[in-house]
Amino acid sequence: MGRGSASQAMVLAFILGSILLLHCQVAESAVYTVGGNNGWSFNTANWPKGKTFKAGDVLVFKYNPSVHNVVAVSAAGYKGCNSPRGAKVYKSGNDRVTLARGSNFFMCGLAGHCQSGMKIAVTAT
Repeated sequence: MGRGSASQAMVLAFILGSILLLHCQVAESAVYTVGGNNGWSFNTANWPKGKTFKAGDVLVFKYNPSVHNVVAVSAAGYKGCNSPRGAKVYKSGNDRVTLARGSNFFMCGLAGHCQSGMKIAVTAT
């Protein structure tokens, strides 16, 4: 076996190992539809209670995009129902958001919606 063959074998082993590792991480991620069958709507603030989330899990926000959106906010934005300038706004009506480790906060950015309970705080371990 020449030097080129050994290098190629190492590269192939690395690629296969990476694919296997990626597959294992994806297989462990859970997918949650925010609000369950009701989707992303008013009074969803309590939806996360009793659920255990991990970093890498995916939240799916299903809603009518002509009347709602989803804004990723800080703890202060969540508490005060304020969307800071430059915040990530989702507006497809079928948004998939991967959770980061730690606290993750989301709210509807339309006037009065967050104050009516259209917000969630999720902690991922």
